[in-house]
Amino acid sequence: MAGNWVLCRSCCRSILLSSCLMLLLASSPCIFTTFSQSISGQQLGFSDTLTVSSLRYPQTRVKPYDLRYIRVELPPWFSSVSIALVSDVDVDAGSKAISSKSTTPILCLRDGSPPLPDVLNSSLIELGPLSSAAFEKIQGSQNVDCFLMQKNLTLMVTNEQVPPGVWYLGVFNGIGPTRTQSKMIVRSSDYSFSANISVDGCMTSTIWGQYCNQTMYPLSCSLFDHHSRAASLSNVDFTTSQSVISCGDSGISCHGVDEQKVYSLDVMDLPEQLTITARNVSVNSNDNVNVSSIPLMCYARHGAMPSVALHDYSSDLNKAPLVINSPNLGRWFFAIVPTNPGAMRNETRICYSVTGQVFECPSGKAGFNCTFERHALETVIRKDSIPFESYFLPVSGPVSSESVNFPLEPLSDKFSRTVETKNLWTYFLLNVPRGAAGGNIHIHITSKTKINYEIYAKVGGSPSLESWDYYYANATSNSNSSMFFMLYDSSEQKVDFYILYVKEGIWTFGLRHSDISTSNTSSDQTLMSVSVERCPKKCSSHGECKVALDASGLTSYSFCSCDRTHGGFDCGIEIVSHEGHVRQSIALIASNAAAVFPAIWALRQKAFAEWVLFTSSGISSGLYHACDVGTWCALSYNVLQFMDFWLSFMAVASTFVYLATIDEVFKRTIHTVVAILTALMAITKATRSIQLILHKAKILTIVSLMN
Repeated sequence: MAGNWVLCRSCCRSILLSSCLMLLLASSPCIFTTFSQSISGQQLGFSDTLTVSSLRYPQTRVKPYDLRYIRVELPPWFSSVSIALVSDVDVDAGSKAISSKSTTPILCLRDGSPPLPDVLNSSLIELGPLSSAAFEKIQGSQNVDCFLMQKNLTLMVTNEQVPPGVWYLGVFNGIGPTRTQSKMIVRSSDYSFSANISVDGCMTSTIWGQYCNQTMYPLSCSLFDHHSRAASLSNVDFTTSQSVISCGDSGISCHGVDEQKVYSLDVMDLPEQLTITARNVSVNSNDNVNVSSIPLMCYARHGAMPSVALHDYSSDLNKAPLVINSPNLGRWFFAIVPTNPGAMRNETRICYSVTGQVFECPSGKAGFNCTFERHALETVIRKDSIPFESYFLPVSGPVSSESVNFPLEPLSDKFSRTVETKNLWTYFLLNVPRGAAGGNIHIHITSKTKINYEIYAKVGGSPSLESWDYYYANATSNSNSSMFFMLYDSSEQKVDFYILYVKEGIWTFGLRHSDISTSNTSSDQTLMSVSVERCPKKCSSHGECKVALDASGLTSYSFCSCDRTHGGFDCGIEIVSHEGHVRQSIALIASNAAAVFPAIWALRQKAFAEWVLFTSSGISSGLYHACDVGTWCALSYNVLQFMDFWLSFMAVASTFVYLATIDEVFKRTIHTVVAILTALMAITKATRSIQLILHKAKILTIVSLMN
């Protein structure tokens, strides 16, 4: 895509820029699907920035305990993203107590997948205004932050602050376990909001910055050689061939002290190692300076521009190369800054050449010296399942396509016994497709004996003891402190956990053999299953799993709608105890016995129509509440709810009509009109406050007629 832009700029200076843009749109896929999209060269000018996409989210009302997700895609060449949000909320961050977060309008952000604040400890959430600095600390699939919804929000974030990729904005009307709990009547307030999101990009791949005014130098790469790297251990019984991709900048680079030069390198595979080296370092001046004493600092960052304060790795290239083990997929940026040791003048220029090497293992190999096994897992779609539900099986091996489990021993018993017995790995690769970020990865391992595996997971790279996103070693050592890691079962013979709302892309699971001397033999089958599921534990059998789409329609996410007594993202939190539920059910159902008193009064007055109405109202209300609390449903829920509200409305209105001192002809007419109106009120969302107001107005009208 970037190459097309360079060609466009060189060939279209003498013709309309709009024609060039039309050619590009016809040959390149659309990167960011929104409600309205536009690509322009700054109103047909020749600026180095352009509008990649523009999303206008119309005014939307968020009901109590409801949510909305907005997906924002930042392509690799984006320069900045602008967010303008307007809402009708009128709350103050300092006036809301911690316990009231269940009804507070909240905006949450997450990098890579939808935020899920229901799994957060709400007492630890510090609500405040959202700023551009918040984006920087949210980076990473485990991080999420929530902020108080603001009445007016204008925010701009540049490619120097955040990496490209997919970001999600979640708009919530309250968070916490009760958000997913089924409620008979909801009286919390709702609010509305609208949003405008615009993404600008650079017209070439060699410029960077908010205004695309910074030059970036890509390191061109080529396959340097294939060389055999036999392990240094003397008794290793196999040899692996490792590919070395050599990268570098053409010529010698020279720039002043404290001036930085930025290089980029695209990592396309899952390499073992990436190194950056500075060669032929010299000083272009007459200063009597020892070249080896000049600090040549290199700051590396994945996906975004590095700086002294914000970077992933750093090294003084004049002392040692910068080494990144198991680098993530995507674009890496390297900022090289010579610093003044104190003996150089400001006009002194430092010269050097930059080279990089990417060490890649052959197919099926990974890890140290490419001595470990790496297996690709193919996706198997579940039959009659909801979208994106699937399980994964090794492409090759003793696996039955009819089973969701596969044995580990045949895939992990090829190790040399001379390798360190406590640092043996088996890697599994799987792909979470585009649009499935609202799903959950489920890992389940069972064994006939003690499980001797530790599990490390990482998205976009290979996990290790130093770098991972999630891990499980044992019941007490795991990622359970992470809000998106849920451990459901852990014992010596069973491991069962979920990674919630996973990020799209390549996931690598590394199984570390804790002790191969006691590991299972092939006869002690350790079975593993890896799957992408919608609702964890099928909502713990206390709710219904539902699926919805985000605002763009590109991401399918799932959520649990729990019963009256449970809540939480998986309906695993008991909000009302069984004993309390029984007491509430008895009290609620028995309270309808109060209908006996007006029924007896109507019978004594020989008002048989009213007696039938009061009796029917009491019975229908008791049946409705019995069904609503989950005790017993005589008819469908909707029918029982309609009968309860309709007969209740009719009972109140009929009492006033009976007491009215008007002719019987008018009473029958009023009865007919009231029956029709109350039926309409009961069938159209009878729990709304407006219905009670209309019913009150109807009663006042009847009273006025009686007078």
